[in-house]
Amino acid sequence: MVTETPQHPVEHGPGVWLKARRHRIALWIAAGEGVLVLLSHDLTKWTVVALAAIAAVAWLLGRNTQSVGLRQGLWIFLVSQLLAVILVLFAVFFKWLLILGLIACAVVALAFLFLDRR
Repeated sequence: MVTETPQHPVEHGPGVWLKARRHRIALWIAAGEGVLVLLSHDLTKWTVVALAAIAAVAWLLGRNTQSVGLRQGLWIFLVSQLLAVILVLFAVFFKWLLILGLIACAVVALAFLFLDRR
């Protein structure tokens, strides 16, 4: 008895690489922006909020594209900016929460690195 397995198209290219690492990349970008927010004045906080709005619009416009790399890049851009906005809100209301948020981002990102079995 021979069973046929459905053939799935093999994806390759930068989109596949980004998809496998998108959570880590987004966390590191958000942590970097959080450090900038911690060390800078109000202009950077508003810049992060504006970038999050731009990222949301870009993701809405490009989420159905055929390019896997573009979709993953937009996803990373949006998630990193939304995480950065959360860190900005922490900075506005509770500076110590920003520091705790940065520590949490770093711990999660380091866990991704250390638990990577490749």
